[in-house]
Amino acid sequence: MDEGGPYNPRTVEEVFRDFKGRRAGMIKALTIDVEEFYQQCYPEKENLCLYGFPSEQWEVNLPAEEVPPELPEPALGINFARDGMQEKDWLSLVAVHSDAWLLAVAFYFGARFGFDRADRKRLFHMINDLPTIFEVVTGAAKKPAKEKSSNSNHGSNKSKSNSKRGSESQGKYPKALQPKDEDEEGLEEEDDEEHGETLCGACGENYASDEFWICCDICEKWFHGKCVKITPARAEHIKQYKCPSCSNKRTRA
Repeated sequence: MDEGGPYNPRTVEEVFRDFKGRRAGMIKALTIDVEEFYQQCYPEKENLCLYGFPSEQWEVNLPAEEVPPELPEPALGINFARDGMQEKDWLSLVAVHSDAWLLAVAFYFGARFGFDRADRKRLFHMINDLPTIFEVVTGAAKKPAKEKSSNSNHGSNKSKSNSKRGSESQGKYPKALQPKDEDEEGLEEEDDEEHGETLCGACGENYASDEFWICCDICEKWFHGKCVKITPARAEHIKQYKCPSCSNKRTRA
């Protein structure tokens, strides 16, 4: 099913270029050309797949007839689910399967041409430096530092600095902002830019890098630890934090 006949990249750099081209084509289908892609995936048609090509083009087509195929096959029947869910959820699902297919194709080439451990590791790191198709389609790739639980089902990932400072200093509970450590001087300016407009839900004061903050998992408002009587030590043992206002609402309900 490859455009223009068989194409066999043999080096790590060639496989990565192949990966980037196919990825660009699939991203184009799921973002820029989404209306055309949507129309081609009519549910009454046969099993359809989304293919990406090294030329940065895409195609919706039937799976390869030969068994086994020249390359790993994308997810079959993406069109059948089109009208069974919201469009954005369907596109996200196709994006996830597209990411899986791209990795399968890249490491198929790696296995076929005998990449050793070092080459496989290098290829993985090159691929992993790019956002996934899912992240691009859902918008998560545009705001990694400020990503909230609306892009994830995990409430513990709500820290606005979880991709930088929070995940390192908080362990498995990254939703609190700790005071700045001496070895984090380089992050001070960046953190101030990210959180400078954040206001405490209790006192209304601005964020300061030398104060401990915590986010409510229900209303997603940020609070000074001192305003809600939560210390950094106590926050380490809270799996889901509810601010006083949300706690009262639950009690009344």
